[in-house]
Amino acid sequence: MFENLSDKLQATFEKLARKGRLSDSDVDAGLRDVRLALLEADVNYKVVKELIAAIRERAIGAEVTKSLSPAQQVIKIVNEELVHVLGEPAKLDLSGQSPHIIMLVGLQGSGKTTMAAKLALFLRKDGQKPLLVAADPYRPAAIAQLEVLGRQLDIPVHAEDPRVRPPEVAAHALKRAANGAFSVIILDTAGRLQIDEQMMAELEQIKRQVRPAEILLVADAMTGQEAVQVAEGFNQRLGLTGLILTKVDGDARGGAAISIRKVTGVPIKFLGTGEKTDALEPYYPDRLASRILGMGDMLSLIEKAESAFDQQQAQKMEEKLRTASFNLEDFLEQLHEIKKMGPISQLLEMIPGMSQVSRQMPADMTEKQMKRVEAIINSMTAQERRDPRVLNGSRKRRIALGSGTSVQDVNQLLSQFRDMQRMMKQMSSNKGRGLFSLFQ
Repeated sequence: MFENLSDKLQATFEKLARKGRLSDSDVDAGLRDVRLALLEADVNYKVVKELIAAIRERAIGAEVTKSLSPAQQVIKIVNEELVHVLGEPAKLDLSGQSPHIIMLVGLQGSGKTTMAAKLALFLRKDGQKPLLVAADPYRPAAIAQLEVLGRQLDIPVHAEDPRVRPPEVAAHALKRAANGAFSVIILDTAGRLQIDEQMMAELEQIKRQVRPAEILLVADAMTGQEAVQVAEGFNQRLGLTGLILTKVDGDARGGAAISIRKVTGVPIKFLGTGEKTDALEPYYPDRLASRILGMGDMLSLIEKAESAFDQQQAQKMEEKLRTASFNLEDFLEQLHEIKKMGPISQLLEMIPGMSQVSRQMPADMTEKQMKRVEAIINSMTAQERRDPRVLNGSRKRRIALGSGTSVQDVNQLLSQFRDMQRMMKQMSSNKGRGLFSLFQ
């Protein structure tokens, strides 16, 4: 999402780094580039003006001129001021007596229904017992879509005849939740193509009926500054408690994510990072700022790894490493675990210094490589996976034919596997957990 902005900011910082010591004119020239990059990324012009003024006030002074590395000091200032604009991290308010009601609102097409399922899954992992509520009788198949998602995730869905008005559906769901010992109710409300009086009046009625603890606007980050205007409109009528930005994995310019918190004053609570039901991240402004500046996001990467990797499997893998019995079957299992964490390109962008490398590769290159590795290993016999030393020329030709690859591809995989084995043995003395160790 922030690809173009990150590239331009990094180019500006590289120019400053070549200067050695920075004069006021050098800083001003750099800030002009930063301002232009932010405006091109569709950041609200008022936000850009305030941000640049704050950076300049700190950058032209002793804080930079007396620094041993002025360019790095400027980057540090930009990072800190960007974090300030992005706001404080904000968690869901689930205090008080349950069931806690979370009301999702937003325009049609922003992804509310899918987000309701994502949020339910996220909360269930956190120990909650969620109930999904289909309170959108107007959009064709909205109720059916939520029921399908509920079945996929094994999360109950409260749905009624489309003729029952949404405020009544919400009230009935509240009674059911109290009787069924559900701790959280997630209301998937109706949207429109644009904000209109009828929709707002209905949402206000739902709010009065069930008194939600959280009213979260689901905003499409791809819509740019329009998302900021939508957030202001909903906030004025409903009093939003938080924002969820969806499609932040897309090719939007990123301005909405930077502007929306500052302009509306409403905290961002989650980011939707993909289409899968587990593609939901809590919002951390410092981590987002690091991604924008191309500095990676190792904390989020570690959290993804911890949630994807089975701890018992990790312990078993550690034992295999200690006894030097890590084989191609284990290697394939570890690849499957990594795939659970999301697209490889997204994971590479979280590693400091790898964001530009990942962009230079074709979008599907790493996924294709992983599929090729899987095909090669799947074409081996159990004996060959467990003891690759038995692989002679004829066996390699058979494997290449069965996997649709070449003998050279098979040899390359075996060479990489031997390198991986050596690295794993070294890591086993320091919290070795298979490929999981790479993220610690």
